[in-house]
Amino acid sequence: MVEAPLETGPTSTAVTFCRALRHEGLRVPVSDVFSFVRALGVIGVRRSEDVYWAGRATLVRSPEDIEPYDRVFTSFWSGESADPLPERVDLSVVTRVQLAVEDDGAADDGEGDGALRYSSVEVLREKDFAECSPEELAEAVDAMRKLAVTEVIRPSHRWRGDRRRGRPDLRSTVRRSMRRGGEMVRIEQARRVPRVRRLVLLCDVSGSMEPYARALLRFAHILVAGRTNVEAFALGTRLTRLTRQLSSRDPDAAMAAASGVVLDWSGGTRLGDGLREFNDRFGVTGMARGAQVVVLSDGWDRGDPDELGAQMARLHRIAHLSVWVNPLKADPDYQPLAQGMAAALPHVDRFLPGHNVASLEALLEVLAA
Repeated sequence: MVEAPLETGPTSTAVTFCRALRHEGLRVPVSDVFSFVRALGVIGVRRSEDVYWAGRATLVRSPEDIEPYDRVFTSFWSGESADPLPERVDLSVVTRVQLAVEDDGAADDGEGDGALRYSSVEVLREKDFAECSPEELAEAVDAMRKLAVTEVIRPSHRWRGDRRRGRPDLRSTVRRSMRRGGEMVRIEQARRVPRVRRLVLLCDVSGSMEPYARALLRFAHILVAGRTNVEAFALGTRLTRLTRQLSSRDPDAAMAAASGVVLDWSGGTRLGDGLREFNDRFGVTGMARGAQVVVLSDGWDRGDPDELGAQMARLHRIAHLSVWVNPLKADPDYQPLAQGMAAALPHVDRFLPGHNVASLEALLEVLAA
């Protein structure tokens, strides 16, 4: 029989019940615990069946979980020492991070006080990717998918007839007048055909970027799969194009495909050589011309810093906007002292952090502007 909680707080009692479910092998992530507590706050808990069905709806993920859930529920809430919940739960205590209830060690030792640690959207937006647990990182990726992704429209070199707005089109006007014996009945107008400005993402996958690379590649997948005219590349000891792999709507399939073609994952990095290959094969030949180019890297480079500076200068001359996103810039004391970073900065339009969801949202705002 599961030991009944000793705390008197309603939230503590509910969270300790969820901990008991974990002891029985049920998978109860923090987000489900939060949903359970909120459900109790809405429906009230005067009747045990209300508590039961609130838990069934929020904590049970498969039919196989029903039997252990019923067993734990009966054992937990029928104990004489179990503290009854009030009619309405105070939700103010679960809107901020408090203490760990996911830590199996703390649960086994019985030292946790049962308060809920819930990584809400507000908390995850500010939490560094390197400090996120796997579950929190998955929630952060879900938060990324909800960010506003705006396609930037630019006028192309093509013209299209438009009677409502545009500028006078002399050629079309004369051509139509010839059909009427040279009489100009109406001044034709035309406007430039709008096109989506291309976005190019160059993501560093070297060993120094390991805490951030997977989250940033998830972000790249969201952009490639959710926008048009987006190209993605991995930078390490070589350049790897990932646009086709990240185009899949299935995020897990996209990441698996990307991991299969990136042969230098968590290895060294030669940013200058990678950028030279990108410029020679893709960028200068057309892909980066008039595009927004985003380099996601911490700037640590084993190659020649002069080569990196020269290739960034080439890229800067042809790109519409060049942005360098560095996760290390989130530190207030950070200074770009690495030779590669120092060589690249003079040829960057915007230098931004990229360590959490909030910083990536700020990046999207810069690109949209």
